[in-house]
Amino acid sequence: MNITESESNYNSLEKMSVADLLANINKEDQTVSLAVQKVIPQIEALVNQIVPRMQMGGRIFYIGAGTSGRLGVVDASECPPTYGVEHGVVVGIIAGGDTAIRKAVENAEDDENQAWEDLQEHIINHKDTVIGIAASGRTPYVIGGLKEARKNDILTGCIVCNPDSPVAWEAEYPIEPIVGPEFITGSTRMKSGTAQKLVLNMISTSVMIKLGKVQGNRMVDMQLSNNKLVDRGTRMIMEMLQIDSPTAEKLLKTHGSVRKVIDFVMNQG
Repeated sequence: MNITESESNYNSLEKMSVADLLANINKEDQTVSLAVQKVIPQIEALVNQIVPRMQMGGRIFYIGAGTSGRLGVVDASECPPTYGVEHGVVVGIIAGGDTAIRKAVENAEDDENQAWEDLQEHIINHKDTVIGIAASGRTPYVIGGLKEARKNDILTGCIVCNPDSPVAWEAEYPIEPIVGPEFITGSTRMKSGTAQKLVLNMISTSVMIKLGKVQGNRMVDMQLSNNKLVDRGTRMIMEMLQIDSPTAEKLLKTHGSVRKVIDFVMNQG
């Protein structure tokens, strides 16, 4: 069933006022979180498989094309600065390569063999996880990558917005938030893309918490890559250790992360 391509609930969009366009887009967007809520058990099942693999040194690979691929790249690229993990622990791979992040690459998603070739460049192994992202659930690039990953005993999941799709058939742990027709017929960067982003947030955030990258509710391993993050880290240390700002900042710059400061102080005590 191809719900992502089904007719919009709205027509004559060009005749709507800007206020009506925005209100109706927002009305449709409000249904997305409910669709994601329904698949929380599917997300939980996948996360519970990922965590022990990553504790043994495994990695997460997102594969996708177009908007879906870009969303995977975004989620992967935010894990090192947010959680202090090395680059390469969470990897976003997009059909057509990095060029496709900014500009569409013609026919890139139609090659069923390319995703596995891209994954092999990372020396992928049985500790790793491959998550295919495809709104329609029909993208050959994703189907081929998941198929070969399973043949090689690699954990597979997917995020798709059509039920019972070819991509879901190839994934051991499919996640299928069914968001319904798009505001503009077939424009899956909208509700489908939002649902995929929400699910990606849930997967990476819950995995990183379970890997110990958060203490309480704080990003204690975040990289201090700009002044804003240094300030944030300083405030964390002030609150956690009940010390003044200059002392907290000096400790942070000396030890390089909030976690290392806390560990240092606790060991001193």
